[in-house]
Amino acid sequence: MLQIKLAIAGLFFLSSLSVFSQNGDNSTDLKDGELYTKSCTYKTSAYQKSIFDEFVEDEFPNGSTIPEILNDHAGTRNIMRLAEALFYRNEKGDVSNAISILNPSMPTVAQEIPFIKATISVSPEMKQSFQEGGRLLLHLKWQSDREPRNRAEITIGVTPENWDPTQSFILDTRNKDVLTSGLDKLSEQVSGKYYCQVVYKQNIDDGNENVPGNLISEGDSLVINSGSNIRLVLDKMIPDREITNDKFIKTVVIQSKFLSEFSGHPRYLRASVLLPTGYFDNTDKTYPICYRAPGLNGRYDAVNRLLNDKEFIEQRASKDAPQIIYVFLDSQGPYGDTYQVDSENNGPCGKALTEELIPAIEKQVGYKPESKMRFLTGYSTGGWVSLGLQIFYPDFFDGTWSYSPDPVNFEHYGLINIYEDSTIFYNKFGYLQPGKRTIYGEPKLSMKDWIANENLVSRTGDYRISGGQFGAYNAVFGPKGSDGLPTLMFDPVTGKIDHTIAKQWEKYDLKKVLEKNWATLGPKLQGKIWIWTGDMDGLYSNVATRFLKMYLDKTENPKSDAKISFTPMAGHCQEWSDEAVLKMIEDKVNGK
Repeated sequence: MLQIKLAIAGLFFLSSLSVFSQNGDNSTDLKDGELYTKSCTYKTSAYQKSIFDEFVEDEFPNGSTIPEILNDHAGTRNIMRLAEALFYRNEKGDVSNAISILNPSMPTVAQEIPFIKATISVSPEMKQSFQEGGRLLLHLKWQSDREPRNRAEITIGVTPENWDPTQSFILDTRNKDVLTSGLDKLSEQVSGKYYCQVVYKQNIDDGNENVPGNLISEGDSLVINSGSNIRLVLDKMIPDREITNDKFIKTVVIQSKFLSEFSGHPRYLRASVLLPTGYFDNTDKTYPICYRAPGLNGRYDAVNRLLNDKEFIEQRASKDAPQIIYVFLDSQGPYGDTYQVDSENNGPCGKALTEELIPAIEKQVGYKPESKMRFLTGYSTGGWVSLGLQIFYPDFFDGTWSYSPDPVNFEHYGLINIYEDSTIFYNKFGYLQPGKRTIYGEPKLSMKDWIANENLVSRTGDYRISGGQFGAYNAVFGPKGSDGLPTLMFDPVTGKIDHTIAKQWEKYDLKKVLEKNWATLGPKLQGKIWIWTGDMDGLYSNVATRFLKMYLDKTENPKSDAKISFTPMAGHCQEWSDEAVLKMIEDKVNGK
């Protein structure tokens, strides 16, 4: 396998492009049109060819020749996009033309792809805890400010088959089943000194990596170059979470009958409860109660961080501190965040929340449901959850404060329309679809790279069990497949949308739910919806919220009184504040 690095005007394009030729040499004829990019295989389908054919026709009409293109369109953007189009189209001569376009003055240079071998063993103490079928992830980073499993520069992932923990496992990036991210950076690091750590994802009830039950090694500092053989030992298990010991905090853990029956093994629901400062002075009083849904993959130990927040502590210590019971929910699920709603893959999470966990909490704290002071709040994923729960259970909850919710309408799933677009990787103009941006509009991460990273950390080699954002979306909103795993709404390699699956997401499209059921939902939601979003949301979620507002502004019988506000030039969750939420709830309870 050879790596071709192509440069123009000092810019690198497709820096990790690898090509298999028919005879194994440096030929530019691709066997069966296969293009290997960033260790993922992209097969040139009729669909892909049509996408890039359209781009070529739009940008360079009338059958222009290569010299004419270079003369008339000298901009780097056009040159690089045309080259990518030619690589994907892969008709006779396209690859050679693409290379010559990118840098006609510099010959193609073949370099050996950096590779790493790692010998991973399980310590005697961890053999009893080892579970077969997990995902093995090797992380490398250059700085030692935190463990490599947190924000690594290089990550390597594979699912070992039939791994006997009494034997070492050899991880070799030249193996076709191994996925990598950032490996091309290895040759760019002069010192070659990296901090390394390996993680074994094996917790079947939690799709995430840095969670209790998964095995890890100690971080180690090594000098690494291409071809290095790293030796690491899985000798620790990530421990259970601990909640701060405080008389104002209650921890609630129950085994869920509904979720246990669904999964065929015990599953638990957890929450931490922060009592108001006056609670023990008047235990007979019915206090308002607010359920706080966390951001993506947040856990019930978030109460620990809040009690270290200076502003919150100052508010809590004041004589007029809001007297509200504040409950921190937990979003653990086998495929990532459960979004606290019933789904085919995670099970009856909404039913378990409203019929098992919440009654158990409210019994402990003496809340009386007839008081009608049961509220919701959350940010990001928790913003969607708090709004979604209010809509799905309009009589159960009495109001929601939602910050920067995830897309509330899948016609605007970020910048993607899942019902009509062909792919999530490219927009209708043929450009890479961005997934993240700065508040100044600069793209930070493409959807293509985002999904490649989720594919890497999943034991299936695709995003279904990544534990990340799209693994969670896919499991919550989509149906279960014949193999018992979530179906894929879009192809993990090409990004092509399966519109049959996308259609089934509609029952979680909050705007569509409201449109379909406004006659019954509208009256029940009056006075209960408050939403804030920054107009430069880093995940483009503000677009969907804008369209939700446009719909609600036009409603009749009743006309919605939802309060939805946008702050110009503000980013994702920028104005989130626990203090502000509790004060707004207090004002609502007091009729202000």
